[in-house]
Amino acid sequence: MPEITAHDITPILSDSDQIDSFDAEAARQGRRLTVHLKVDTGMGRIGCKTEDAPELARRVAEAGSLALGGVSTHFAAADSGDDGYTKEQIARFNAAVEAIRGVGVDPGIVHAANSGGVLAHPESWYDMVRPGILAYGYYPSDEQERLLDLRPVMELVSKVVYIKEVNAGDAISYGMTWRATHRTNIGTIPVGYGDGYNRLLSNQASVQIDGVNYPIVGRVCMDQLMVDLGPVCTVDRYTDATLFGPGPGTPTAEDLAALCGTVTYEITCSITKRVPRIYESLRQTAAPD
Repeated sequence: MPEITAHDITPILSDSDQIDSFDAEAARQGRRLTVHLKVDTGMGRIGCKTEDAPELARRVAEAGSLALGGVSTHFAAADSGDDGYTKEQIARFNAAVEAIRGVGVDPGIVHAANSGGVLAHPESWYDMVRPGILAYGYYPSDEQERLLDLRPVMELVSKVVYIKEVNAGDAISYGMTWRATHRTNIGTIPVGYGDGYNRLLSNQASVQIDGVNYPIVGRVCMDQLMVDLGPVCTVDRYTDATLFGPGPGTPTAEDLAALCGTVTYEITCSITKRVPRIYESLRQTAAPD
């Protein structure tokens, strides 16, 4: 709370204890802090009950060192093919916002739409939207109509650090879950589940090297994985290896999620802090008239 207040970050609050604590901290620092109120309309995670929203909003408005800057909720199934539950949430949220106005409090910025809401529920756009996975260039689920030309912006890249020839019958990695059926070349890439690359991708996923997708063979280790480069190896040591990304034919995070039986979010969020991040601008300039 001291850091949030000192840096004028807008927190989302859900109950009277949080309101009182932030009010006291802002007063201690001699600041006036803008906060948002979270209303639980059916997610069941964080947020006040809809019937409590007016009183809590008034409590913020009357606090000496706080200002109500917005009111929000979060959808539980906006990316579902069945929009019934989301419509119920929107109705509950609308009622809560109107109730806040009914006690004479300005709700400020009203916001609800996550990626699913942005794509399928324009009535939930209100004053602001909160796209999550869309910002990475992925759809939130397979159930939503593909309305936008999304392009993934995140890629995981390593290098081939070791290449060796193996004979037919040779086993690769823990548990000997893969054996060569013929003489071939195995490339080692220093990425593993310690970096957030899921162990469930063992013997399933592929890695793109020089525009060619090579299968992962054997179990993914903590810090390394192996790929079959074929009997005639055309890959040079220290060549880039893309584990997922936006390039043509490159495995995407969505592809890996399907192989793991999970959501794309988990693939992108699982990359651990020990993996260096490099940020590049993808801003496109408009063509001259």
